[in-house]
Amino acid sequence: MTVEAADRSARERVLVEPEELSLRLARGERVTLLDVRGSITGPPGRPDYEAGHLPGAVFVELETELSGEPGEGGRHPLPDADAFQAAMRSVGVEDDVPVVAYDAATSLYAARLWWLLTDAGHPDVRVLDGGYAGWVADGHPVETGEGPAVTPGGFHARSGQRDRVDLDQILADPDAYALVDVRSAERYRGEVEPIDPVAGHIPGALNRPAAHLLDEHARFRTAAEVAAAYDGVEEPVLYCGSGITAAQALLALEAAGVEGGRIYPGSWSDWIRDPDRPVATGEEPAAR
Repeated sequence: MTVEAADRSARERVLVEPEELSLRLARGERVTLLDVRGSITGPPGRPDYEAGHLPGAVFVELETELSGEPGEGGRHPLPDADAFQAAMRSVGVEDDVPVVAYDAATSLYAARLWWLLTDAGHPDVRVLDGGYAGWVADGHPVETGEGPAVTPGGFHARSGQRDRVDLDQILADPDAYALVDVRSAERYRGEVEPIDPVAGHIPGALNRPAAHLLDEHARFRTAAEVAAAYDGVEEPVLYCGSGITAAQALLALEAAGVEGGRIYPGSWSDWIRDPDRPVATGEEPAAR
């Protein structure tokens, strides 16, 4: 297999382009479409969903179905395994039917669902590259309204299939991990903090903003561009504010065929729950 073919294969395992998805749907293939629009700082996504969504797509709520209660584990802790299984069954997810998740454009929230479903053992989950905006821009049809009646699915969640790094592991041996903060440079440096009560970053962490892994159309950059952004960073442990953008960055890495990435699900909002934990500000240290 050529390098180009290997790159394409890695991308196709986790992403789907609007044209390919449209063809699959036109052929009558079974695909569970899940709409994960919303905002962690703004209004809920259901009004946008009802104003227009992919034909047959079912809405999934980020805050209540893809996150636990804020507290231990940060602002968006991973949901309880049984609760997540129930949520996925309620939107029609089956063990043997492919899932395609999408959000407004950037795949930020769709990546959270991708990570959770693959962590729970679903074998075929992909994210619509460019999201709803990309689908519409390419001229594909949409539906409006409350969405289809859903036949409950029989998905069996086996959470814990993905490797991740937790707070205790980092505290026990912080030098053992190549921590990468994927928030904006301004938040990393501690110059601004629009969400969390403490600004800055985990000492020793590098900064690789996830937003830089998307092009001007909110689609993921090429494998070469993503790999270049992580050149010299072995087995990165990705974190953000609450674990959601970290999943987006991991999706970009896996689409590029970059292996060894993991996330710290609790992320910055988990780290700062204890005021005695160290906080760094300013520019990043030299890469290890």
